[in-house]
Amino acid sequence: MNKDLALDYINSHNIIEIKAGQQRTTFLEIWMVTVNDRIFARSWGLAERSWYHTFLDESQGQIKCGEEIFNIKALVPDDLKELTPDINTAYLTKYNTGSNLHYSKGIIQQKHVEKTMEFIICE
Repeated sequence: MNKDLALDYINSHNIIEIKAGQQRTTFLEIWMVTVNDRIFARSWGLAERSWYHTFLDESQGQIKCGEEIFNIKALVPDDLKELTPDINTAYLTKYNTGSNLHYSKGIIQQKHVEKTMEFIICE
């Protein structure tokens, strides 16, 4: 399964499914964006038992793009500070209509920026 398939799906769909860690049995629907062919998501809820915190403890997981399931490794990007403006723009551009607008403006706030995770497709 190749990375381009995942990137194409993420770029053309608002909701992507994610499974954090090896213990979870179900996928959770979240927003994801791509920047420079890299995949990112931010935690909205900020809860201790969120997908974000699970990935901090266990970096392995999966994303589901339609019928395709990709194994991923999650990490906090080393270059987050440099990427933040581009990730913010990606969220505002992709989720810029209707009720999404309220959340896209929220998810670029600092408390959510601090909960940015990058997902690497395991080939």
